[in-house]
Amino acid sequence: MLSEQTKARFDREVAKYPADQKQSAVMACLSIFQQENGWISPEGEKLIAVHLGMAPIAVREVATFYNMYNQQPVGQFKLNVCTNLPCQLRDGQKALEHLCHKLGIEAGETTADGLFTVQQSECMGACADSPVLMVNDRQMVSFMSNDRLDALVETLKAHAK
Repeated sequence: MLSEQTKARFDREVAKYPADQKQSAVMACLSIFQQENGWISPEGEKLIAVHLGMAPIAVREVATFYNMYNQQPVGQFKLNVCTNLPCQLRDGQKALEHLCHKLGIEAGETTADGLFTVQQSECMGACADSPVLMVNDRQMVSFMSNDRLDALVETLKAHAK
């Protein structure tokens, strides 16, 4: 079930589009659902589809196309490290490996305490600032040397819930 608060947030997004095009709000609704639940479950996809009058498969196609939508539970801090070619040339892969080593996990895994999930990612459009990573799909951090990665992890730990 969607809470009344979630439905109201969905409806604010739907109102931005003509009545016959409310499915255009699917990305915003997926984002809202994820903010409130941490990930997009198959049941969540169906609830969004019903709310928007879409086929569930159409919602799933959007949710699985973009890597910003979590298809499974993730840590409190999801760290997506760019490993596309421009970042590779400026140590993007090394940044990913350093972060995984520091946290004791492999790319795609979550730490045992549930704080961190590390994933490799495609281009974030900040090649001149590489290596770059995104924190929780919202905050980009640039020029991520090993020292800066270590400091980021410590800062995030200090702000953990």
